[in-house]
Amino acid sequence: MVRIYNTLTRQKETFKPLEEGKVKMYVCGPTVYNYIHIGNARPAIAFDTVRRYLEYKGYDVEYVSNFTDVDDKLIKASQELGESVPDIAERFIEAFFNDTGALNVRRATAHPRVMDHMDDIIKFIEVLIEKGHAYESDGDVYFKTRSFNEYGKLSHQSINDLKVGARIDAGEKKEDPLDFALWKQAKPNEIKWDSPWGEGRPGWHIECSVMAREHLGDTIDIHAGGQDLTFPHHENEIAQSECMTDATFSNYWMHNGYINIDNTKMSKSLGNFILVNDIIKEINPNVLRFFMISVHYRNPINYNRELVEAAKAGLERIQGSYAQAKERLDSAVGMEADEKVMEIIRKNVETFESQMDDDFNTANAISTWHDLTTELNKYLRYNTTNREVLSEFIKVFDQYGEVLGIILEEEEVLLDEEIEAMIEERNEARKNKDFARADEIRDELKAQGIVLEDTKEGVRFRRG
Repeated sequence: MVRIYNTLTRQKETFKPLEEGKVKMYVCGPTVYNYIHIGNARPAIAFDTVRRYLEYKGYDVEYVSNFTDVDDKLIKASQELGESVPDIAERFIEAFFNDTGALNVRRATAHPRVMDHMDDIIKFIEVLIEKGHAYESDGDVYFKTRSFNEYGKLSHQSINDLKVGARIDAGEKKEDPLDFALWKQAKPNEIKWDSPWGEGRPGWHIECSVMAREHLGDTIDIHAGGQDLTFPHHENEIAQSECMTDATFSNYWMHNGYINIDNTKMSKSLGNFILVNDIIKEINPNVLRFFMISVHYRNPINYNRELVEAAKAGLERIQGSYAQAKERLDSAVGMEADEKVMEIIRKNVETFESQMDDDFNTANAISTWHDLTTELNKYLRYNTTNREVLSEFIKVFDQYGEVLGIILEEEEVLLDEEIEAMIEERNEARKNKDFARADEIRDELKAQGIVLEDTKEGVRFRRG
């Protein structure tokens, strides 16, 4: 029986999906104007693990995670780089898949993009206007926040308290400082779409409401994202969605905690802003994932090299024992299984599941996995081992790895220095007209997912 901490009610609740055996889950994805940072990686890993465990429990999970491919940040990047917004978005969507793929994050059932849902967004806004929950103002469209009586229920704030800090920025023509934009009038040289209110583009909050509804329906089981999205993004999603559909938007709201870098909040201004694309060149992404799930998803996590090294040591201990068990399997005998050991394994699985059932407590689940590793190491000291017992240990290790997204047997990955050395060897082979060896090296690198590119400046490589 899975229990989830629901941000909406601020308590753990027994999970009861809308439809037996099926889960509709929406996770807010990144704005694709740059490579993702380590803060973006945390929800990707955390909710991928939630999805994996729900599937382990037998649920059919429809998992949707969006890309925001048009907003102020993308427009700014477009102007600075001299590239179109769609081109920038496409490049960084591919980079997102490369980075999260390295972290063993499975692709969502659907990855909707804002640009593909422009007609849906316009229709959604039209309904809100018709119902009296939104209004047009000189080319902009705003949501009437006070028209939704339950506004503030997710972040547990009263609308009167929110009014104190609210203001109307220059250029905004709102009726109330609390109102927020659903549609923004286009500025000169910005990407834009035609609408009943003139050329423009959608506000940020409306996008997720529309994409969640189009892919999962009026009411979903789980809506998830980073803690920073609770207010105003998710609060606004609830308001506009429930006013549009007259139905509960999501039954469970999940939010992961922040990441600090050496006990300091991560920010560009402090220079401690870490991109996943950079960090996985130095740290094995499997280790990074193991480190990230070593803390409960709702708790803050502190990133530093010492803690990552500790996680690496813990993972290597598990991987080492697993490798030994597989090596011993061939020499194991078919004698009667040791029921005492088999019972220890069964109890361990029960504990693992009880920890994951308790709001997906990966930290305690990993501790349980370490306990099983200790038991396996004890068993491996026996002079004679039983094939059935070893097979059970291996099976359970495989199950834990699948649930937590941890790879137990990693392929050898070439380091950048090794690749450079092979490129140099290829260059020498070409100089010596040993084209067979040059082609052989290219093929070897290609098999490792390394693509060579001949440029005016010389040979470069990228991981394909």
